[in-house]
Amino acid sequence: MVKSNVRNMSVIAHVDHGKSTLTDSLLAKCGIISSAKAGDARATDTRQDEQDRGITIKSTAISLYGELPSEEDIKDIQNQKTEGNGFLINLIDSPGHVDFSSEVTAALRVTDGALVVVDTVEGVCVQTETVLRQALAERIKPVVIINKVDRALLELQVSKEDLYQSFSRTIESVNVVISTYLDKSLGDLQVYPYKGTVAFGSGLHGWAFTVRQFATRYAKKFGVDRNKMMERLWGDNYFNPHTKKWTTKSSHEGKELERAFNQFILDPIFKIFSAVMNFKKDEVTTLLAKLDLKLETADKDKEGKQLLKAVMKTFLPAADSLMEMMILHLPSPVTAQKYRVETLYEGPQDDEAAIAIRDCDPKGPLMLYVSKMVPTSDKGRFYAFGRVFAGTVRSGLKVRIQGPNYIPGKKEDLFIKAIQRTVLMMGGKVDPIDDMPAGNIVGLVGIDQFLLKSGTLTTSETAHNMKVMKFSVSPVVQRSVQVKNAQDLPKLVEGLKRLSKSDPCVLTSSNESGEHVVAGAGELHLEICLNDLENDHAGVPLIISDPVVGYRESIAGKSSMTALSKSPNKHNRIYMTAEPIDEELALAIEAGKISPREDFKTRARTLADDFGWDVTDARKIWCFGPDTQGPNLLVDQTKAVQYLNEIKDSVVSGFQWATREGPVAEEPMRGVRWNIMDVTLHADAIHRGAGQIMPTTRRVLYASTLLSEPALQEPVFLVEIQVPEQAMGGVYGVLTRRRGHVFAEEQRPGTPLFTIKAYLPVMESFGFNADLRQGTGGQAFPQMVFDHWQVLPGGSPLDNTSKVGGIVNTIRKRKGLKVDVPDVSNYYDKL
Repeated sequence: MVKSNVRNMSVIAHVDHGKSTLTDSLLAKCGIISSAKAGDARATDTRQDEQDRGITIKSTAISLYGELPSEEDIKDIQNQKTEGNGFLINLIDSPGHVDFSSEVTAALRVTDGALVVVDTVEGVCVQTETVLRQALAERIKPVVIINKVDRALLELQVSKEDLYQSFSRTIESVNVVISTYLDKSLGDLQVYPYKGTVAFGSGLHGWAFTVRQFATRYAKKFGVDRNKMMERLWGDNYFNPHTKKWTTKSSHEGKELERAFNQFILDPIFKIFSAVMNFKKDEVTTLLAKLDLKLETADKDKEGKQLLKAVMKTFLPAADSLMEMMILHLPSPVTAQKYRVETLYEGPQDDEAAIAIRDCDPKGPLMLYVSKMVPTSDKGRFYAFGRVFAGTVRSGLKVRIQGPNYIPGKKEDLFIKAIQRTVLMMGGKVDPIDDMPAGNIVGLVGIDQFLLKSGTLTTSETAHNMKVMKFSVSPVVQRSVQVKNAQDLPKLVEGLKRLSKSDPCVLTSSNESGEHVVAGAGELHLEICLNDLENDHAGVPLIISDPVVGYRESIAGKSSMTALSKSPNKHNRIYMTAEPIDEELALAIEAGKISPREDFKTRARTLADDFGWDVTDARKIWCFGPDTQGPNLLVDQTKAVQYLNEIKDSVVSGFQWATREGPVAEEPMRGVRWNIMDVTLHADAIHRGAGQIMPTTRRVLYASTLLSEPALQEPVFLVEIQVPEQAMGGVYGVLTRRRGHVFAEEQRPGTPLFTIKAYLPVMESFGFNADLRQGTGGQAFPQMVFDHWQVLPGGSPLDNTSKVGGIVNTIRKRKGLKVDVPDVSNYYDKL
């Protein structure tokens, strides 16, 4: 397949808006599933638990072949070349549940376009916005389908004008989100029905249409230009049957005129619905004859919804309009990589790797980004799933496998190995393939033991990494696991390794007391992960604790004095102070806007201009922590200290250790800046080795933290609840009991539904769904996504009698630490 005729796209949306159901229509069109099953099969939900729960959990890739019917259509593909009328569509069906957002991020990284699915009735929800923002940040072009139109007609019984207004509002909401990401290199990404970038339909019934399809029909009938017709069929355009002219006025000589969209597009659809659902057989026959539709023999005897589905599927097949919209309006890899290379590649934009990515050159050096690992049927082995951005990948090719921590020129996190096999991902199955050129999505066998979750494969020795993905959720809910039978422990340890490979967002860790902790984005995410761990990855019975929350340690003020620590041999001293970082700066570091990999002068300028830092201080940031990229900083403020550079590595290691496990409850630190004020070192190098400096650094960091009002930060969810008016009281009751705080409520126009937005501490969120169902009689639907960290109110963490002190004691007990929190006065005694 020519690379200009390839389309890589993801299907993204809020949970239950119909992504997998819509994808079925495309699979049926390509003959992968039978058309009778389309809409019910959800063929891309390949796991049993996905079918049982009715939600997608893992994103699934599948490759489809489609054709544009006529030469006219091919001429409508603007600003990009094509050859012939056959197209390869690599489609990824992604999950909609907030807890699995990381799967969406992994899918978006390897695609160039996105089909955004929005429910007619519910409109643009919190997760629709989240995934749309993620897509735009990755420079991915969206097209929209407004799904479940059948619900508006059958359940809400809306009028044509109300339906038009509802469509119009939904499109406006999508465009509001898109317009905040104005990117000059991409142009206007907003979607408009009259440009053919919005479709309307019903995935369950397998029908959909774009304004372009109707314009094509009417253009032939009236002998006018199709593009003019498209513009007339949306917006305030009216056709006056008396004067046979188009007008923008809604009335003529006191008579109301019908909007063109309602008259020419909605009218035939409403007539079909009315005739079929009121069992008027003769009317149905007349309509079929008028529209020149022939039903299959098996469908002719059907009645009610079954007949409706058959008629609408024949009249407006969903696959045709989706295929047409994707091929015409989504970019090919050749087009997309020209503007995506800046956001994808870490290295200089003029080296051989960047140029090969920009040109999507199959003959250039290989540049392949692995975005996730997919478990194979062979236990414990994974396919590396990724996208070839440049070069060609084939079996037996020797590649450099660069993990996320690889730094060009160094040997860390780098393996040189051969690829065993290349495969094409087809839903739950794989097809072997000889090689895969630039611009395509591929599965690789035999490199899973060298990569953890994601990484870059290349044949160029000078190539930098592709940028690491930023997830919109963080693993804030934890559970500890242990084995029922002691002899199964090695299996659990192995299983945890496999689990952390299989999911982009799950974190697994073991602490000194032998506790194995699994952290996920929410209750559902954790439940699925632990289920996989027990049944697949470890395959042994487990004991699982209640969910617990990961906290962050921080400080509320500057340290009251300079802390000093002596090395064990008493020959070296380090003096430090601590102060809090602005929340804006902490968020900027977490979002990757300020990163350790930036040039230090550019970074210093940003810190000085945007965050009021002193430029000299900003240039002397030694490192970020924990894990060299967290929101804590170590700043060198010393003047003329001898041998300082020789101990820098040891100090940095001590800093990473201390920020990973804070002094109060061994939770990670967040939002603290430490200043090294002075250092006294022994003249002889042997007396200032890592063994002397590392523990000293850790102790002085702890001391300065405890001298500056330590605080505990808890994670907070943003909850969006959809609820009918009569059940709103129940929602407020449940939220109030759980320290929730409502900050917005609005009614969705044209429906009885209200949307309530609130902040809810993660600690209070366990069992929230069940509680809410009970409080509202099952009428409220919540969606929870991690939003921010906030300081835990209720006293000092060092005071055993306060509420926060109690939480600290519980954490320390769980981790097997001494329960009495370190007393600050002990530090004065030691100094």
